[in-house]
Amino acid sequence: MIALFRKEISVFFSTLTGYLIIGVFLFINSILLWSDFSDRNILSYGYADMDIFFSTAPLFFLLFIPAISMRVFSEEYSSGTIENLITKPITSLQIILAKFLAVFVLVLFTIFSTLIYVVSIYFLGESVGNLDLAGITGSYFGLIFLCGLFSSICVYASSLSNNQIISFVFAILLNTLFYFGFDLLSEAYFFQNFDLIIKQIGISFHYEIISKGLINISDVIYFISFTILFILLTEIVIYERKS
Repeated sequence: MIALFRKEISVFFSTLTGYLIIGVFLFINSILLWSDFSDRNILSYGYADMDIFFSTAPLFFLLFIPAISMRVFSEEYSSGTIENLITKPITSLQIILAKFLAVFVLVLFTIFSTLIYVVSIYFLGESVGNLDLAGITGSYFGLIFLCGLFSSICVYASSLSNNQIISFVFAILLNTLFYFGFDLLSEAYFFQNFDLIIKQIGISFHYEIISKGLINISDVIYFISFTILFILLTEIVIYERKS
């Protein structure tokens, strides 16, 4: 399992594409935070906080995570190496966990790279250190939980097709559905009596709470439960191919 995990990490960084994806993500966020192109850039907005980052980051991860995960199973299918992989003395769950963790670690690397923004804002405030570090820390936890769930969804999407583009598109659709879809569904007239219940199924409801620095056990359980669910769904797909 560890060998497979290392292989996935090395494959990602063995091509320019991996660095390019991470670079584009950081570049766009830097523009939003510091450039005049954004109406809420920190220098003009006048507030030493990272609200704009935590509100827009999920939108970028809707595309970013499918881009780095679309190949994890699709490439194995198209190249025919999946047969060799599933016949090795390693369980389907271990294969999935190795690939999921590889994607998740890459995403964590990108998230931790944005800590440079926190350091910059910390020293750029009217008074040094005038920053809600506790709230920002809670928001980072929310982003990490969000990306863990997105990663499991994208790995599942990759397991469904041997075409990377199809996997990429399907992952975006699934992420978008779980992030925005249930909010929109809750506004439908037929579900007005169940609007809160339907909203709570969606990701954005729980992420918005944690992104404010409020870490509730119920929200943590939500993210962990759905992450495990999609890992298990992926295991079913791989098990069927193995049998």
